[in-house]
Amino acid sequence: MGIICYLLIHMQDPVETSELLAFAKTVEAKSVSRAATLLGVPRATVSRRLARLEERLVARLLRRTTRSLVLTDAGEALYRHARIVLDAVSHAEASVRRTDDVVRGDLRVSVPPIMSSSFRAMLTGFAKRYPEVRLQVHFSTQLVDLQRGDYDVAVRASADLPPGLVARTLARDPVVAVASPAYLKEKGVPLKRRDLRAHRCLLGFARGEVPQTHWSLAGGAKLHVEGSLFSNDVTLLRDAALAGLGIALLPMMLVGPFLESGELVHVLADAIRGETRIAVVYLEREFVPPPVRAFVDAVSAWAPDEFKKPLPLQDRREAEGARKGPRRRPQARAAARRRVGVPGT
Repeated sequence: MGIICYLLIHMQDPVETSELLAFAKTVEAKSVSRAATLLGVPRATVSRRLARLEERLVARLLRRTTRSLVLTDAGEALYRHARIVLDAVSHAEASVRRTDDVVRGDLRVSVPPIMSSSFRAMLTGFAKRYPEVRLQVHFSTQLVDLQRGDYDVAVRASADLPPGLVARTLARDPVVAVASPAYLKEKGVPLKRRDLRAHRCLLGFARGEVPQTHWSLAGGAKLHVEGSLFSNDVTLLRDAALAGLGIALLPMMLVGPFLESGELVHVLADAIRGETRIAVVYLEREFVPPPVRAFVDAVSAWAPDEFKKPLPLQDRREAEGARKGPRRRPQARAAARRRVGVPGT
């Protein structure tokens, strides 16, 4: 990174904004052809700008193969600086062009797929309120890297957030280990942490990328667990627990109604404890674009009432469809809990 900064400062022929833009778009699009389409210029123009940029810097920025483009170390360092420069230019242009208080511009949002219908209603209300904002909403379980510039803002449910981001907390929710009475009747109720070695664990993905290997314990320690099913979709893990496939560690807001009904049972309550933080996050920078600020305000206004609501009826019905057999009456569920020795009966 120091070499790149030195070259940018001392070279006689300065880098042009068009070259940085071609480079950034190529990185984000992962293709010279797609970058050219996004910029509205011929592919040969983008290739020339990339070649000229590498010549000016005397450094290889991209390794081109027949199927992909890979950033070199120098390219990775330049990209992060280029994104800052291009954002600054964009903000400078916007500040001159704004002659009124109308919020306008592009807004790219990443949200998890489990967001409720009321969240979708908030989105449509936002789009109606700010017709000059070109809103792009991507529903995905992937934790996108806001630093790369593909997205402007994201809604995340995670205990940890990377540096360089501003996070406005929407809610905090405990995570609990749960299983179905049928599973506990078959496999036994774990009474100690080490008992989990004999159980099937239903696990998520750490940071949304790699299979989870540990659960949080009371006091902040970590417990190694072995998984039988992995998914970055917590609703699938909940449905798998309801179907008797194992023990899952899930947010209370997702499983609370099923704990109340007896369809799920809280296990190892004194040993396994954790918390998930639901937040709207965006890049930490001096000038926050008006569309980002408006969206963050809209989500923050929506959240307080939303996270106090019980699980929507539609979500309950979908979860019920994951279970085998007809739904048992409360008396039958209570009897099943007593048979497996579940606490709270």
